[in-house]
Amino acid sequence: MAAADLIDRARAGDGDAFRELTEPHLRELKVHCYRMLGSFEDAEDALQNTLLSAWQSLGGFEGRASLRTWLYRIATHRCLDARRAAARRPAKEWDVPGVEPPEPTRLGEIVWLQPLPGDLLEDAADVPLGPEARYEQAESVSLAFVTALQALPPRQLAVLVLRDVLGFRASEAAGMLDSTVDSVDSALKRARAGLRRHRSGAGAGEPGPPVAGSPAEDAIVGRFVRAWEAADVDALVALLTDDVFMSMPPMPFEYQGRDVVARFCAGLFDAGRRFDLVPSRANAQPAFGAYLRGPSGISHGVGLYVLTLTDSRISALTRFDNSVLPWFGLPRTLPSRG
Repeated sequence: MAAADLIDRARAGDGDAFRELTEPHLRELKVHCYRMLGSFEDAEDALQNTLLSAWQSLGGFEGRASLRTWLYRIATHRCLDARRAAARRPAKEWDVPGVEPPEPTRLGEIVWLQPLPGDLLEDAADVPLGPEARYEQAESVSLAFVTALQALPPRQLAVLVLRDVLGFRASEAAGMLDSTVDSVDSALKRARAGLRRHRSGAGAGEPGPPVAGSPAEDAIVGRFVRAWEAADVDALVALLTDDVFMSMPPMPFEYQGRDVVARFCAGLFDAGRRFDLVPSRANAQPAFGAYLRGPSGISHGVGLYVLTLTDSRISALTRFDNSVLPWFGLPRTLPSRG
C-alpha cells in the first residue's frame, strides 16, 4: 500500500496503518535513542515516547521531509527531554560476595551505560546513511564511542549523532533541532573537539579490531574463553594490552593497566570460583554471559562481559550485571555439565 494511503488511514485513527508506517524504522530509531542515552532501557522508553508523540501529532506531518526524517526529529527531541530530566541510574555499590576488589584506578561517571544486544545491529549496512556520515556503523555503537558521547552536552551530542553518525546535512539537522545552520555548525565543531578529548585515553589511534567473525577475531576470543574458564591468570594477562581498561557499570569502579586488571581477575578466581562462558555479541563486539559454577553443578548467571579488541589483544573489558542477560537471550542458569 502506498505511503500516502497509509498516512491518510493513520490520521483517521487506523492503528494498523500507523504500525505499518513506522515498523520499518523501529530498529534504527531504537539504536539512535541508545546512542543518545547510553542505556538500552532508556532507549526503549524513548522509542515508546517517540511513537506516542508521532501518533498524536501525525495530523501535523506535512510531508516536506520524509517520514523517516520526521520520526528522527521526534526521537531526538524525546531523547533530549530524557537527558534534561537527569533521572539517570545511580551508581551501585560493590556486590560480588566473597571477592574483595583492588583499589580502583578511578571512579567512572557514566554508570548508566548498558550494552546493546547484537540482534539490533543485524543488517546495519541497510540503514540509509546521509552523505555527511563520518563513522562506520560498528564504530558508532562501540562501547567506547557511546561512552564518549554521554560526556557531551545534550545538544552537542544530538548534533554530532545527526551529522557525523547518520549523515544528515546541516540544513536537515538544523530543521530537526529548530535551530540554524550556523548554530548547528558551531555545536558540531565543539562536539567533535569534546569527543576527541574523551576518546584520547580510550585507545584512540590504536590499530582497529579484527573483522567480526574473522579467523583473527575467533582466535583471540577462543584464547580468552580458554583462559577465563580455566582461571588461568597468566594466559589471560598475555592477551591484554599494557593499558587495558576495565569498567563495570552500574558500579563506578574502573581499572587501567594490565597489572591491576590482572589482580582484579585473580580475585574473581580466588577460593576456587570457576566460570562458564556463553558467547554473544554486544555493541558489535564479542560478548559473553558469565556463569558461576555452583556446588550442585548448576551455573548461575553473574554478568555479561564485553571485549574491546585492538589488533590481536584485548584493550578493554566491560562487565555488566546479570540483569542484562535476558536482553541477549541468555538464561539465568546453565544445567550441570555432568
